[in-house]
Amino acid sequence: MYVYMKIASHYNIVDKPNERSSHFQLTIRGGGIIFTLGVLYYFFASSFSNPYFVLGTAMVAVVGFLDDLSPLSNKTRLIIHFSAVLLLLFQASSFSYSWFLIPIFMLFIVASLNSYNFMDGINGITAFYSLSVIALLHYLNLELAFIDQDLIVYTEISLLIFTFYNARKKAKCFAGDTGSLAIGYILFFLTIVLMHQTENPFYALFFLVYGIDTAFTLLFRLIKKENIYKAHRSHLYQYLANETKISHLLVALFFAFAQLLVGILIIYFSKNSFSQQLISSSIILISSSLLYLAIRRYIVQKYVNLN
Repeated sequence: MYVYMKIASHYNIVDKPNERSSHFQLTIRGGGIIFTLGVLYYFFASSFSNPYFVLGTAMVAVVGFLDDLSPLSNKTRLIIHFSAVLLLLFQASSFSYSWFLIPIFMLFIVASLNSYNFMDGINGITAFYSLSVIALLHYLNLELAFIDQDLIVYTEISLLIFTFYNARKKAKCFAGDTGSLAIGYILFFLTIVLMHQTENPFYALFFLVYGIDTAFTLLFRLIKKENIYKAHRSHLYQYLANETKISHLLVALFFAFAQLLVGILIIYFSKNSFSQQLISSSIILISSSLLYLAIRRYIVQKYVNLN
């Protein structure tokens, strides 16, 4: 990280604030390269385990890094993303499902991958949220051994290193697309392997908090007939950080702890029957959505509309 930051500083690989940004100073971009380096370290240390997953991680990281340097076309990004997700599903043995489900899985994962990228907008949010998810996966892997524990540990180490540089009042670096896409890809792979081996789809709720904010933000923008491809500041986390002036780190911790709580509940109910899990997961989803909408409505009425 230290070496990368020196190189990035020399070649002016920085994030320049604009009217849509939640920060106000030049900050080194692409610090999330550490996540891909962690995966590559695992790859060589494990005698080349999970090669398709590793290749997919490198693909999304490279296209993210190139996009950080100079914006790529949506078509180019999507081609790489779909190709990487295809490798992810192959590595996770998901092709054992009915053939017509594969395109659905691919669309959902690519959308989720980009959602993870969109949510990376304030200091600490990608670091803390990802640490919450990886902690849940770490705990379950100790019990279920669904993946090589070293992959989880190396990912945790890379996250902790990135957190040291990013989770500050004035961040030393941002993850950039290269980081947010890579860590999202890694966490999705681990969760999909877990879901496949346990045949439990409810572990997808390990990403519920990000999913709710992304889905409702997209819905509200469509209702307002806004260009959904244009940069904006209308996610709940952005309202909390920019409109209410709550510390970025407190907002990031709020999202991370909310997801951790949801994950703990999902793990707690995972011992129940499928129907009981369906009911409990539905209650979690509905109650989380209602709470989200209540908080969002309060902030919009008290802060956003006044501006």
